[in-house]
Amino acid sequence: MRIRFWGVRGSLPSPVVPMQIQDNIRAILEQATPKDIESSEAIERFLAGLPPWLFGTVGGNTSCVSLDWGDSERLILFDAGSGIRELGLAAERSQPQIASYHIFFSHFHWDHIMGLPFFNPAYNPQADITFYSPQPNLEAILAEQMKAPYFPVAMNTMSAGKTYRTLTEPLILPGGVTVSYKRMKHPGGSYSYRVDDGTHRFIYATDVELSAEDFLETKENISFFKDADVAVIDSQYTLQDAIEKYNWGHSSFRAAADFAAHWGIKQLVIFHHEPTYNDREVYGILQSARWYAEQMQFNLPVTLATEGLEMIL
Repeated sequence: MRIRFWGVRGSLPSPVVPMQIQDNIRAILEQATPKDIESSEAIERFLAGLPPWLFGTVGGNTSCVSLDWGDSERLILFDAGSGIRELGLAAERSQPQIASYHIFFSHFHWDHIMGLPFFNPAYNPQADITFYSPQPNLEAILAEQMKAPYFPVAMNTMSAGKTYRTLTEPLILPGGVTVSYKRMKHPGGSYSYRVDDGTHRFIYATDVELSAEDFLETKENISFFKDADVAVIDSQYTLQDAIEKYNWGHSSFRAAADFAAHWGIKQLVIFHHEPTYNDREVYGILQSARWYAEQMQFNLPVTLATEGLEMIL
């Protein structure tokens, strides 16, 4: 499996603003010494030693994650936040061309569907797109945001082949990949997905407020969560914000780490970053999550979801 992150923010897009860029440049210049800029090699060493929040960015697009299971003509997508636009642009340049897209929706809050009208492959008559959700009326839900007065182009103008499937049981895709789903705690409901190719197991669990029920050793929980290789988990908040925003439908990094350790998940990816946190604050959450996992002796690698990040299982 090849996993790639195209959008990692939660709630709404949060691009880097000019003041943040200016602050970063100022901070970099304040750290530089004459020796750091005396040659191109010195500059490269200096830049390589900067913290990632200072020389780079987490990304500002909302949720979209792709999974390639070895079939270059087919691609699984989780959610269609604003990051799906970037995926579509990349797909147009790919060789061979992707012919079939399988898009699974966690839920239909705007930050998870807003990119769909700008997904270029949807307007390619040579492409085929299948939309999936356990929630019925999927076609009507997606079409609603592409109606006046919300958007000037209707969904029926998308010339790609379109199929809408309501999930009622685990789905087996070509190549023997099984996609399962589970309803989680979030306002209005949200679904997590598990992908199993017979060798590796990947979990996408965004927009979930982890609760005691998610830690219960039920048959359903064991089957879905236990011993996954990688789990992408909503870790939107610091612990303080999670307490203040109880019942808002999102989790803290600490809850995500506890959850991953409890179920023997081999690697945690913290995801769905709070839009009001800047890059430094988001990387601070990563540092806190790693420190917490170490102090608790979880033996749990923790990765930060950033735009462009690729993982291979």
